[in-house]
Amino acid sequence: MSSSDKNGGGAATRVVVTGMGVVSPIGKDVATFWQALLAGKSGIGPITRFDAEKFSTRFAGEIKGFEPELYMERKEIKHSDRFVQYAMAAARQAVAQSGLDPARLDPYRVALVVGSGIGGIETFENQHRALLEKGPGRVSPFFIPMMISNMAAGALSIKMGFKGPSFTPVSACSTGAHAIGEGMRMIQRGVVDACIAGGTEAPITPSSLAGFGSMKAMSTRNDDFEHASRPFDAGRDGFVMGEGAGVVVLESLEHARSRGVPILAELIGYGTTTDAYHMTAPDPEASAAARAMELAISDSGLPASSFGYINAHGTSTLYNDRIETTAIKKVLGGHAGKVAVSSTKSMTGHLLGAAGGVEFVICAQVVREKMLPPTINYATPDPECDLDYVPNQARAADVEAVLSNSMGFGGHNVTLAIRRYRE
Repeated sequence: MSSSDKNGGGAATRVVVTGMGVVSPIGKDVATFWQALLAGKSGIGPITRFDAEKFSTRFAGEIKGFEPELYMERKEIKHSDRFVQYAMAAARQAVAQSGLDPARLDPYRVALVVGSGIGGIETFENQHRALLEKGPGRVSPFFIPMMISNMAAGALSIKMGFKGPSFTPVSACSTGAHAIGEGMRMIQRGVVDACIAGGTEAPITPSSLAGFGSMKAMSTRNDDFEHASRPFDAGRDGFVMGEGAGVVVLESLEHARSRGVPILAELIGYGTTTDAYHMTAPDPEASAAARAMELAISDSGLPASSFGYINAHGTSTLYNDRIETTAIKKVLGGHAGKVAVSSTKSMTGHLLGAAGGVEFVICAQVVREKMLPPTINYATPDPECDLDYVPNQARAADVEAVLSNSMGFGGHNVTLAIRRYRE
């Protein structure tokens, strides 16, 4: 579908970003997070939340010093899993920046699409332990509402008073990007004027660590954890788990203008496909991943040569990095070598369902600030990964349009296209 077709042949509804929020291992607000990215700061360290001595991987991107009481009442905190707390922090940052107020607009015209790949797994583990050790009578009545993945969107609606469509996509590591793309579509269809969208995840628990460890998906550089997440490097040995949330406020341009609020960036394209190949491995032909990129570019109405930066999914696994490189080459052809590509997971770790939301914020910052975050820990080039990965140092670059890739277990692919806002 071309950009002129989205609304039945008329001019497309433009969708803009008016608020952003981030909670991550390298910063608990957008400004701090962005400066850490440009400095090439690693947020990876030994796991402190539980004893990880017996695990094959004993490090992760934990959020240190998070203060949920800045965003929630004490009773709410007690009855909320960590993934909901992260979502609340990021969303309230974004809404505060945007100035959205349900008392000053139609609350039924604001949607909430906030996803989580795993949901309340910490709550699940704690309550399962209580069941086994103390019996069913000691399982909390809050167990189910604390655990279910849709509670991030539900809690935000309750806290903020927005009453439009509210739901939770779950597509593994593509979740946050799917949420933003679907929020865009609702605005374009005229269902809502604005959407609070993104992803949240709090997966650093014993069962998550054990499960991914048994899959041999994670790095085991326990003696060199700061350099363990090394996307596109020949010595990569797996991803590093992280946690956090990335949430944005999307609005139709008309609605944002009517409120007179600053516009941060414009969301101009959304493409999504499925590999139909394997539970966890990406398709080595990269055809569906490439197609998602092609769809986002087509949706944008811009030529492929307009895009000067790609925030890669870039997980630091053997297959993902090589296959994503293949997809980029398929789509961009000879232009691929001229495009900067970086993986910020080298600094944050992989935030799973939150990754797409956080990385969308990064892309909005790239077009606003004219700076490219680096891929740190890049030391040894891989002959099969031969693009410009912005190695180790941030770089000034006046790019107008960028892409953000997300790929998840189950074969889910999402690409979002973002442009610097122009009148």
